[in-house]
Amino acid sequence: MEEYRLKIENLSKSFPGVKALDKVQLEVRPGSIHALIGENGAGKSTLMKCLFGLYHPEEGRILIDGEEVKIHNPNEALQHGISMIHQELNPIPYRNVVDNIWVGRFQKKGLVVDEEKMRKMTEDLLADLEFDISADTLAKDLSVSQLQAIEIAKAVSYDAKLIIMDEPTSSLTVAETRHLFKIMRRLKEQGCSIIYISHKLEELFEVSDEITVMRDGQYIGKWSADEITIDELIAQMVGRNMEERFPPREESVQEEILLRVENYTSADPHSFQNISFEVHRGEILGIGGLVGAQRTELVEAVFGLREIKEGKLFLEGKEIRNKSPRDAIKNGFALLTEERRATGIIPMLNVKDNTLAVAYKKLAGNSLGYINDRKLSKSVDEISRELDVRMPGTWALIKNLSGGNQQKVLVGRWLLADSSILILDEPTRGVDVGAKYEIYRIMRKLAREGKAIIMVSSEMPELLGMSDRIMIMCEGKKAGVLDYREANQVEVMRFATSFSNKAKEDEEEA
Repeated sequence: MEEYRLKIENLSKSFPGVKALDKVQLEVRPGSIHALIGENGAGKSTLMKCLFGLYHPEEGRILIDGEEVKIHNPNEALQHGISMIHQELNPIPYRNVVDNIWVGRFQKKGLVVDEEKMRKMTEDLLADLEFDISADTLAKDLSVSQLQAIEIAKAVSYDAKLIIMDEPTSSLTVAETRHLFKIMRRLKEQGCSIIYISHKLEELFEVSDEITVMRDGQYIGKWSADEITIDELIAQMVGRNMEERFPPREESVQEEILLRVENYTSADPHSFQNISFEVHRGEILGIGGLVGAQRTELVEAVFGLREIKEGKLFLEGKEIRNKSPRDAIKNGFALLTEERRATGIIPMLNVKDNTLAVAYKKLAGNSLGYINDRKLSKSVDEISRELDVRMPGTWALIKNLSGGNQQKVLVGRWLLADSSILILDEPTRGVDVGAKYEIYRIMRKLAREGKAIIMVSSEMPELLGMSDRIMIMCEGKKAGVLDYREANQVEVMRFATSFSNKAKEDEEEA
């Protein structure tokens, strides 16, 4: 048997104004889980797209089981036994699970599609992977984590010998992540090789055999997972020692209550009910809970995106109404949404226009009625430098930036709007450790300036490391509030499962 299932040698790829890959190498053994990590913009996704035939490198070689191959498109990649779970999900919304898994390779009986056979194959596949999802459900009715599960099932269905997993756990709960790791280990035992890309470094050591680090489009090195620490890994990724993962905590919380939410109840009876909380000027209020706790639904209602049955909002002691996002923006609210591609970026526009999307009128206006483009460009340049957005220039299309840099642009959008209350829903999802630190630093700076920040996060270290207080939700209800001095992982999880545990106890007693 060949020592390496995959061997990439001196691969280079350029785009206008940037060299994305510079003589990169990668070696993956048969039946192993190989982590590929680096900051956003390091070239990880570009390298995988070259391997999967989506991009075509200018130089270098790809060898599968010792044989050099040329991969011009995804079909050829699949023929060579390579499948890929992409970072950004692109389901066919009005088709069911069966069609989403088998699209492009429908099973046929003569000249017609064999629906019965495909349904049986789908049900068997989902059962084998222990995914509790109906084959008849339309993709538009699936949650993000369920869509991720369907992508995993689709990749496995090709019976590939090499599976690329690009940020597969970004939308998964802890339990779902554990389930994915179980599947990965089973595939590994069957001889399948897995390339695993993730920014959640703790996960890498739990599941990976070897780790390759990339930085600025270059290969930095390869280590066995048991011979390097998280801190050493971070230093290799960013090219410097990062002593702390979070900026120093500052006592910026003031006595003044900037926002008070009273008895917020969703118009949807299955969503959040009777939620009350307050946020002080200069405070970062974390909102924790498991997937399904209705955290996103709550903050979207505060921003005017969802209808409420009852409830009141008070800004600086005065009652206001956010009937729509337009009202919310006028009242000084900002919302960084959970899904940046679906509800954040405007993909066909450049970085400059995306950054100015909310603040355009405010920054462009003047008494003479003409637009000062120089002033606008200066504002975008300054905020892009402050957030360290890595790009060829503000003229670059935002869709061509890495996920982390797209997120920084969206943060910059709301900073230019000078909002007083920032709602950040999973602000560092899919963002590397270096970019995370920059976003955390900006959050601390905004709190110091007297802004109020509401941060929804599924990452426990982030909740504990950045929040002044944490409000925990469970099944649409407020389960408890913890000060950062008393908060720890055990206490947060105790509240996050409190109503579920009580229901279980009541059921057992009955």
